[in-house]
Amino acid sequence: MSLRSRHLIGLEGVAREEIKLILDTAETFREIIERPIKKVPTLRGLTVLNLFYEPSTRTRISFELAEKRLSADSISFATATSSVKKGESLRDTVQNIEAMKIDMVVVRHSSAGVPYYLTQCLDSNIINGGDGTHEHPTQALLDMFTIRRKYGKLDGLRVILVGDVKHSRVTRSNIWGLKTMGASVAVCGPSTLLPYEVEKFGVDVYTSIEEALDGADVVNIMRIQLERQQAGMFPSQREYTNLWGLTRERLRLLNKNYTVMHPGPMNRGVEITNEVADGDASVILEQVTNGVAVRMAVLYLLSGKKEEETQ
Repeated sequence: MSLRSRHLIGLEGVAREEIKLILDTAETFREIIERPIKKVPTLRGLTVLNLFYEPSTRTRISFELAEKRLSADSISFATATSSVKKGESLRDTVQNIEAMKIDMVVVRHSSAGVPYYLTQCLDSNIINGGDGTHEHPTQALLDMFTIRRKYGKLDGLRVILVGDVKHSRVTRSNIWGLKTMGASVAVCGPSTLLPYEVEKFGVDVYTSIEEALDGADVVNIMRIQLERQQAGMFPSQREYTNLWGLTRERLRLLNKNYTVMHPGPMNRGVEITNEVADGDASVILEQVTNGVAVRMAVLYLLSGKKEEETQ
């Protein structure tokens, strides 16, 4: 079985079988990155461009490591030292780079729709590394992968996404992916940080974190994205912490074998306390490790390489 599309733009509309294929493939690569020699020749001869128009730590380094672990040639693009500073358009930039014979592009951009736009301009495979407030599919895939590794399933679990839902591309991808895989999904946050008619996503909606957490298995904290917000979304960071921050006391509302997640970067002391972020139930660093395996799986599946080449 293979993915139906040559690109990964988002998880909306991606079939359950395809998500399962990515997660199952990531299990193989998770074993590989635990070996003393973490490299396989799977993508030898292919060139991947990391086209990041926004700052990134985890996603950019994770993709770079995934590419290197698969023996691909990896090129990282920095806007600060490129012709973008001279006024070159996105289309001209990517078409000129593709003319140097690249095969795949991982793109992060502040404008929603840029990854899809690149599929219309280029022959390369396009992977969305986060576009505006639209989607961040590989982050949701690694979140699901992490949950599945702990519980052995996604179907039937109750997952709560708390925080800045309105501006979070991670939330949207998680909603589509988790619902497709059979999980029950709810969102929670200040009403000003919830999208208009968010219930149409097919999720339960709460403005009280106590009500949202009651009986949940997994709580995934979404960062307060001040860089994408207009002023006045909530009175103060202190009030946000008091009303919606994940504290040790609020963890008691979750089911017994609960899990705490965060895609990062964390605003410690605002959306999550230090003792929760570093507690026994936190899988935040495991998410980061799993991100490399999941991105290796996505790169491999989109490349069209044969299964025996992963060994």
